[in-house]
Amino acid sequence: MAMSEQPLMDAKAEKVISLAQETQFAPNGIVSRTLLRAQNARVVLFGFAEGQELTEHTSTQSALVQILSGECEFALAGKAHALKAGDFLHMPPNLPHTVKATKQFSMLLTLVKP
Repeated sequence: MAMSEQPLMDAKAEKVISLAQETQFAPNGIVSRTLLRAQNARVVLFGFAEGQELTEHTSTQSALVQILSGECEFALAGKAHALKAGDFLHMPPNLPHTVKATKQFSMLLTLVKP
């Protein structure tokens, strides 16, 4: 994931966007777009093609995940959770996790610095 991309929104200005319109999917890929980068938080929109996955990793920040469309499997510390549109997930810092798209899905990830 490129962290240097320009966010779609400026943290110092108001703006309304459509998450559905801004979500991008790539065949056999994962597309991430930073929507907002603030001093202590970052919001990233993800589109996963069916079958795509992120292998186990951790984050030093708290993470909030909102599933916008489709279905996926989130494994938190080895325990699998089937998630679908409308589900919301909180991950504390340093929790090992994986993500797999069981169908094409999109999610909004909010990272909050402790």
